[in-house]
Amino acid sequence: MLGQNKIDHTQRQVAILSQDSFYKVLTPDQKAKAQKGQYNFDHPDAFDNELIMQTLRLILQRKSVQIPVYDFVTHSRKDEFVTVYPADVVLFEGILMFYSQEIRDLFQMKLFVDTDPDTRLSRRVLRDISERGRELEQVLAQYITFVKPAFEEFCLPTKKYADVIIPRGADNLVAINLIVQHIQDILNGGLNKRHNGCTNGHSTPRQRRTSESSSRPH
Repeated sequence: MLGQNKIDHTQRQVAILSQDSFYKVLTPDQKAKAQKGQYNFDHPDAFDNELIMQTLRLILQRKSVQIPVYDFVTHSRKDEFVTVYPADVVLFEGILMFYSQEIRDLFQMKLFVDTDPDTRLSRRVLRDISERGRELEQVLAQYITFVKPAFEEFCLPTKKYADVIIPRGADNLVAINLIVQHIQDILNGGLNKRHNGCTNGHSTPRQRRTSESSSRPH
């Protein structure tokens, strides 16, 4: 809806990052448990928060960042990276993005997408079976053992930190349209500020478009 999909990734004004890219590198023992569905990927400790902070700080400095590529079939990072170039708006999505105060304080706007539990479960089952080659029994066992308890303990409580709560997820077109309009306003304002030679009220040297962005990820 923001019209960014057909724009070359080096020139996009909106960049999207996922917390899933930042899963920690597992030890051999942890990987063996993961293959059996016995590793808790929904616990805050499963994520490399140090690397997330490092990445966000580089984004704030209007620098390009190298994002790891995670293989959910083998539970490991691939030997490749995706380059994300500076953008006016950075969307960083993930189930536990608000858990760490140090991380959540870096965001200018925090959105919590609230979705029905049955919808969450059905999506997970379909995704894990079709995309990740898992068996139904393993998916359900993992959900009962790790996913649901972790959601209730770690994810749901962070709802109170959200600036905006979006019920019904992707079906809530009114909320999505409002967010799209807000981002478009930011983009338009960013363009005007760039034309005036300043970003967020601070005078800055004229730079290439790909290295210009607002001073905080949205």
